[in-house]
Formats: sequence, C-alpha cells, structure tokens
Amino acid sequence: MNSSFTLVALAAVAVIAGALVPFQAGSNAELGRALGHPLWATLVSLVVSMLVVIPIVIAMQVPAPALGAIRYIPAWAWLGGVAGVIYISSALVLVPRVGATNFIVCVIAGQLITSLLLDYHGWLNLPVREVSIGRLAGVTLVLVGMVTVQWFSPTIASPHQSSTQVATEVSGAAESKG
Repeated sequence: MNSSFTLVALAAVAVIAGALVPFQAGSNAELGRALGHPLWATLVSLVVSMLVVIPIVIAMQVPAPALGAIRYIPAWAWLGGVAGVIYISSALVLVPRVGATNFIVCVIAGQLITSLLLDYHGWLNLPVREVSIGRLAGVTLVLVGMVTVQWFSPTIASPHQSSTQVATEVSGAAESKG
C-alpha cells in the first residue's frame, strides 16, 4: 500500500475518532443528569465500553492477555484508566456548563501540549520525535484558536437540569407511585 495513502487513511480514522469525542461528552453529560450524579455516568459509560469491546475481542479471536507480564508493567502504564475516568467525569460535568465547543477546544489544546512533551522526551516508552518550528506553529495556532473560542463564547450557560434536580424529580416520582 502507498505510504502517503496509508497516512491519509490513518489520519481519516483519527479524525473520525475525534469527531466522536463531542458525542461522548454530550451523551455522558445527559447520563449524569439522568442518573443523578456524574460519577454514576462515568461508571455506566465504562461498563458500556466493556460490553462493547468484549464481543469485538471474541469475534476477532484475540489471544488471552499475558497475565504473567503484569508484574513487569511500569506503574505509569495503569494511568490510561485513571485518565479515562478523569476525562469522562470532566466532560460530563463541564460540557453542560461551558458547551461542547469550549470544552473540546480546551481538551485539544491540552492534548497537543502534552503530546509535544511526550514526543520530545519519549515519555511513556514512545519514540522521541523532534519538536520542529512547524509543529510549534501548528500548536500555537490551536492555542490561539482556543483563546478565540473562549473569548467569543457566551458566559457560563446553565445546564438544562442539574443532577440534583433530576435526582429530586426521580425520587419524588417514585414516592408518589409508592
């Protein structure tokens, strides 16, 4: 396969994955409102993720994990799960308050800054990559975009309903039926 085609195809997959992130943030925010607390929505989201990936693992006949290697895994390798919980919880709390655009543009800025550091230092066992003037210029443009989006966005908008309001309504409805 042509390497430039491969690069375009991989970039397209990354763009599609990125396009799903605002949907994740918005749907998790709704879960948080409906379930009465953001952490319940985080838990449900992670369980749904597990329920989706298990059939895929089975269908692809992925070999069993090398559990004996667990004792050799560096401590930082477990941070992906922690980062996932922080991201999901932050998204479902912040998106209703600041909007999807404001949240995602800040997420992207944080991702780019951290990615430059990871590439430059080779942290997390990643290959070292040069931080060129072009890459710095691109990240700077995104940061300017982030500031622009924040500057021209309306002040904090209240969410449709707070988690407390939803929980109160749900418990009130349950009491009136009982």
